[in-house]
Amino acid sequence: MSFNIHHSPEYLSSDCIAVPHCFSTRHGGVSAGHLASLNLGVHRGDRWENVLENYRILGAAVGFAPEQTVFTHQTHTDIVVRVGKDECGRGLFSEVTEERDGLITNEPGVALTVFSADCTPILLYDPVKKAVGAVHAGWRGTAKGIAARCVEAMGREFGTEPADLRAAIGPCIGPCCFETHRDVPDAMIEALGEAALPAIRDDQNGKFHVDLKRLNAIWLARAGVKIIDISTDCTACQPDRFWSHRRVGNARGSLAAVILLP
Repeated sequence: MSFNIHHSPEYLSSDCIAVPHCFSTRHGGVSAGHLASLNLGVHRGDRWENVLENYRILGAAVGFAPEQTVFTHQTHTDIVVRVGKDECGRGLFSEVTEERDGLITNEPGVALTVFSADCTPILLYDPVKKAVGAVHAGWRGTAKGIAARCVEAMGREFGTEPADLRAAIGPCIGPCCFETHRDVPDAMIEALGEAALPAIRDDQNGKFHVDLKRLNAIWLARAGVKIIDISTDCTACQPDRFWSHRRVGNARGSLAAVILLP
């Protein structure tokens, strides 16, 4: 398994997912200034017309229309919601007010969309039951096990067997750059026990480095997922290629991870 790089616009895809999907980068859109150029967030201070055009550009390359997108309303929860065609356009054309950091569907043409700028985007595909999921996992969502909650929700709603799932963990802040205080590793150890320890490095100065991708992979494996593809890219290491809140704060755009059944 591996991640592939596509150009014009630039985005990543995983070999393990055989339906249209993407993990966006900063490159290939029409946004200007500090949001240049592929900003996909509607609340970053960009012109809505620019964001819409960015979705048109990305969607034309990946295989979806802006009108098919369904957004999360991310508040670092472990809430996963089933959505369908009746929600297409929510987020881009109308506001999403209810909290939801994960989305699942088994309806074709529904482009599940989650956002990140250092947090961990995760896409899931069930080739047997024909269903997909998308998750935003910040460190709080990671500690709450939102990746596993998504697997469980797909099982309840669609009869998904975890062993049938293919999961792709996209670019996020890596352990090289995710320096934290004790609260983050403590939350991971409380949730996962000793299994979390290999993903935590104690710098012996009151600071820690935490591997969010590895922790989410542990949650997925515990939930029964066998095939997990993990991007090697760190968003904070490459602020010229990815949006990184750690590097630039609020003066940034948003990355998006999108998946849909064709």
